[in-house]
Amino acid sequence: MLELSKTILSKISFDKYLFRKELKKAVKWVKPNEALVLKVWCLAQFGHMYKDVILEVFDAN
Repeated sequence: MLELSKTILSKISFDKYLFRKELKKAVKWVKPNEALVLKVWCLAQFGHMYKDVILEVFDAN
C-alpha cells in the first residue's frame, strides 16, 4: 500500500486540495510502521510545496 500511495501522491501533486485529500487516505491505508516512512518521503518529495499540508495531516493522526 505504501508504494501505491507514493504513486498516487506523485501523480496528483499538482493540486493542493487533491494532495491533502489523498494524503489523508494514504495515512489511513498504510501500516502504522510505514506511516513514518511515508511522512519522510512526502517531506523530501513535496516539502518545498506542501510542507504545511503534510505536517497538518500527520499531526492530526
